[in-house]
Amino acid sequence: MFIESWVRVCWNRLTNSAYATTKAKIQFERQKELPVKYQDVMMDCGYRVDILVEGRLIIELKSVERLQRIHEAQVLTYMKLSAIQIGLLINFNSVLLRDGLKRLVL
Repeated sequence: MFIESWVRVCWNRLTNSAYATTKAKIQFERQKELPVKYQDVMMDCGYRVDILVEGRLIIELKSVERLQRIHEAQVLTYMKLSAIQIGLLINFNSVLLRDGLKRLVL
């Protein structure tokens, strides 16, 4: 699947993820601003998606002792505001990467 392959590519080449995503020809944007539209007015609320992959996947990166519900709420908010259906929450403060992954779907 798209998400698993992207995570595998980036994880295998974590030290040089820009090289890995360029080599795999996967387009991504870092720190993508996410404006909010309310009654035809665009507002900059300071929302920034850590990584937006191919305009179809939101990735939020954390390094915390344990993922909390507030972290999930943050990703879900980004997903709803951007109308993107899939999000991935990654906690790098885990012994095993799989223990720090949380896939979210709207």
